Amino acid sequence: MTDTTHALTPQELIEGSEEAETSSPSESASTARFLTFVSGGLTFGVPTDQVIEIITNHNIRSLPLVPDYVRGIINLRGQILPIIDVRLRLGKPFQEYTSSTCIIILDIGADRIGIGVDSVSQVLTVDTAAASPIPLENRQKLATSMIATEEGKVVLLLDCNALTEP
Repeated sequence: MTDTTHALTPQELIEGSEEAETSSPSESASTARFLTFVSGGLTFGVPTDQVIEIITNHNIRSLPLVPDYVRGIINLRGQILPIIDVRLRLGKPFQEYTSSTCIIILDIGADRIGIGVDSVSQVLTVDTAAASPIPLENRQKLATSMIATEEGKVVLLLDCNALTEP
């Protein structure tokens, strides 16, 4: 058997997600599309409707007197956006950014922020009714529920509002 999959660029992942959303209006109301990414050895999913774009190779300017997980700010086409490193937000040590490191620009309510992640994986269609809540005593700060993929991976569903909470 030949493996015919190929790695998509981050932008192709989002564009493919948008095409799939418009081509399948018969999906159940309990399904949602999630962009999955890896950070600190954990796989997270963020709703694609909150993803504005994925960028690489952007100059992050550091800021004084902010929590360590706030890596700094970027100027994205005239808009100043804070960048939160998900690895640091989870309390893990900083890891130098590589060619696979991405910044995912998110629209969270009235705010736009960027999150630094180790790598972007894929877009998944998830039955949100099948998501398992994470018990309070075991809950990661950034995830309140999780799902298992067909491949047996566990994806933590990111609580985007928790990113900016102290």
